[in-house]
Amino acid sequence: MSEIESHHQTDVLRLDRPESKANVPPARSQWTNRIDYLLIMVGFAVGIGNIWRFPFLCQTYGGGAFLIPYCIALVFEGIPLMYVELSIGQRLRSGSIGVWSTIHPCFIGIGISAMFTAFTIGLFYNVIITWVIWYFMNSFQQPLPWQYCPLTENRTEMVRECAESSPTAYFWYRETLNVTTSLEEGGGLQWWLVVCLCLAWIIVYICTSRGIETSGKAAYVTATFPYVVLFCFLIGSLTLEGATNGLVYLFTPDVEILKNPKVWMDAATQIFFSLGLGVGSLIAFSSYNPIKNDCEKDAVVVSLINSATSIFASIPVFAILGFKATMNFNTCMDRNVLLLINEFDAAEGSVTRESYSDQLNIYNQSYPHRVSLLDLMECNLDDNLNEAASGTGLVFIAFTQAMVNMPVPQLWAILFFTMLFMLGLSSMFGYIEALLTPLLDLKIFPHSWPKEAVQGSTICSA
Repeated sequence: MSEIESHHQTDVLRLDRPESKANVPPARSQWTNRIDYLLIMVGFAVGIGNIWRFPFLCQTYGGGAFLIPYCIALVFEGIPLMYVELSIGQRLRSGSIGVWSTIHPCFIGIGISAMFTAFTIGLFYNVIITWVIWYFMNSFQQPLPWQYCPLTENRTEMVRECAESSPTAYFWYRETLNVTTSLEEGGGLQWWLVVCLCLAWIIVYICTSRGIETSGKAAYVTATFPYVVLFCFLIGSLTLEGATNGLVYLFTPDVEILKNPKVWMDAATQIFFSLGLGVGSLIAFSSYNPIKNDCEKDAVVVSLINSATSIFASIPVFAILGFKATMNFNTCMDRNVLLLINEFDAAEGSVTRESYSDQLNIYNQSYPHRVSLLDLMECNLDDNLNEAASGTGLVFIAFTQAMVNMPVPQLWAILFFTMLFMLGLSSMFGYIEALLTPLLDLKIFPHSWPKEAVQGSTICSA
């Protein structure tokens, strides 16, 4: 009996040694509270795509008509698939690789593919954040650098390339990206973007250094601040000239477009991409939940908030697009009016935008040859509204053009690019977690490594 007790005491002493504890895997983390979880889920789902891709699709497919297949895809695709991912992650308490290999060993490739998809999208998203940081840094200048065209070296005229396009397009393509003239011609590194990219990765690391412990708290800001800015932009955009033209275009559906199968495919794709399905982020987030959490309710709530945000964000976007179309239309009309006045030596104000068509018919009947020699442009407001601006063209050209016509443009620029930064950062939380959680589940890193070192190694590999 004494020999057994002696062995038992020896085993207890061995378990109490520090080196033995180092070999014990740490317990799985859990969300501090439900609010952290819901905010980071909403922040991940509501991203930059809600601001530029959804309005672009609405504009491409006849405004309100796109909402019909979009809502159908939400009900029959988005919510069910999100519920599946949340439920399997919550029940199996593992990342994408662990979940799919548990369901069946042959499915491990799905988990690996999801992890590499999250890795690729994360690289793409952080480049967008880089551009946003660069624009944010330039938003404090007076005047804004994209407000006017720069002058030539002798300061006698504007740079021709800028004069032939616009100050906002010139700043984007030349001052920011410094694009080459063709795909065959490679460009070098732009040091200002390299610095911004490094800064973007540093910020992502700080916010995710301890996994869900830090990213969950950061979501209180990154998930809520964009709604404040969107509301401010809603108020400001509705005061712009021509804003109602954009809103009428948004809410006037062209039902004939629904006969095109591509609109249904794009609606399903938008739901899939917007909710972040298939990349493992939802599985990773839900794996830190209690097993009995109501994930069905979470799927419905987050999906509806995401779609409602897309529709809400489209209102100021289309108001700004209506303003941009109206400005282009007025510029076109003013040019034609000036040509008529100069050609026929008419009195100032005798030809206006409203009387242009009538005066043109009069001059065309009396002097058809002289009118035909004029380089008159065809000005059509609907054509300007139909010019779809997507992605970077919408955010870095159309929006910046609207800002310079708002009161205190620097303030609007700072708010707008801060909002984009928050949207991109909250989405990055999901992609980093989708990459990190499977690596932790596979026990690639030693248990003795602190979370900061694991996270730093993961980000450095990216």
